[in-house]
Amino acid sequence: MKILVIGGGGREHAICWKLAQSPQVRKIFCAPGNAGTAEVAENIAIDVMDIEALRVFVEHQSIDLTIVGPEKPLIAGIVDVFEARGLRIFGPSREPAQLEGSKVFSKRLMRQAGVPTADFEVFDDPEEARAYLRAADYPIVVKADGEAAGKGVVVAQDYAEAETAIRQMMEERIFGASGERVVIEECLRGPEASILAFVDGETVRPMIAIQDHKRIGEGDTGANTGGMGAYAPVRLAPQSVVDEVTRRIIEPTVAAIRATGIPYRGVLYAGVMLTEKGPYCIEFNCRFGDPEAQVALMLLETDLVDICRAVVEVELDKVPVIFSQRAAVTVVMASEGYPGSYPTGVPITGLDGARKLDALEVFHAGTQRDESGQLVTSGGRVLAVTATGETFIEAQKRAYAGVDLIHFKGSAVRRDIGWQA
Repeated sequence: MKILVIGGGGREHAICWKLAQSPQVRKIFCAPGNAGTAEVAENIAIDVMDIEALRVFVEHQSIDLTIVGPEKPLIAGIVDVFEARGLRIFGPSREPAQLEGSKVFSKRLMRQAGVPTADFEVFDDPEEARAYLRAADYPIVVKADGEAAGKGVVVAQDYAEAETAIRQMMEERIFGASGERVVIEECLRGPEASILAFVDGETVRPMIAIQDHKRIGEGDTGANTGGMGAYAPVRLAPQSVVDEVTRRIIEPTVAAIRATGIPYRGVLYAGVMLTEKGPYCIEFNCRFGDPEAQVALMLLETDLVDICRAVVEVELDKVPVIFSQRAAVTVVMASEGYPGSYPTGVPITGLDGARKLDALEVFHAGTQRDESGQLVTSGGRVLAVTATGETFIEAQKRAYAGVDLIHFKGSAVRRDIGWQA
């Protein structure tokens, strides 16, 4: 098979790495890719949002399967364009992808499907939102309606913080059109977990529970990021919790979408809060998480090609999805200043030494080669050092041993990934 992976981050490197292990794969392309994907695939200089150019490339190269990594092209409807031409593509079409593209769509669908989620109200007028907030109980959560790279959520401790969020989102438009509407919802309490599932529109195959670490600082402090690390298994979310989330959250959502006439196919990611009343859904994403993908794919034992083909062909019920019983930990190495402004072009050294460690992979996110061939930084999140072990402690020690061998000036690393384990 010839496969195209769309995207250029750590998630896409992990997908390419996993695909390369399949005896069914003859050639992998990655658009646009990074310095890591170039080691297992051929990078193609096409932007993820240039859907027409991607379509032309797939047809010209006779690509057998396209796998979409990031959410933006899914929300924009790349699957609809490809399927209209008879091209095989893994991911949800435009309408179901609004589960991530619109918090309003997602929350209303959850309410309709009876999915346990926080009570909420929707506002498109900032003054009406402020009036609601003056009488609200705190803390309270303010969310931009549209896609905001995982950063459009504010947990406000008082009216002043909530009002600032309304002003920035709805009036200053720091997230662009994504802030035209906001969702204001009750603040749930409890640890969080990510429960991802493969879905073919009918069958749901849940993955293992994974816990992400969104804050830049240790102890879950500081600014929100795209994710500073993740691990599995999650002690607070054993198989019984995964089963409950599948039954009460994921399956009802898939059924509600199927009832619209446009089934959900791809990866469905449920971000859940483990409250005293049981799991509640915080949000949905329409693709693999990042850095959750690095953990999940390190532990996945089933051929990823078999799974993706089964999803596209609506035959997921015929494919057992098996994960290793080992533990996995991924630690993100970020650029100095992330998630704010950060330098690029900073030389990276030490990867060869880290790769000599057993049961460890270094997935590239924001990397490239300069004119001399030197590996340099090109993004906020630079690398995801991912290791497995028989126990969580073994995996964690191995991951940080890898981190300690890699160097670039000003690198930001959380030293407490998996602290709840």
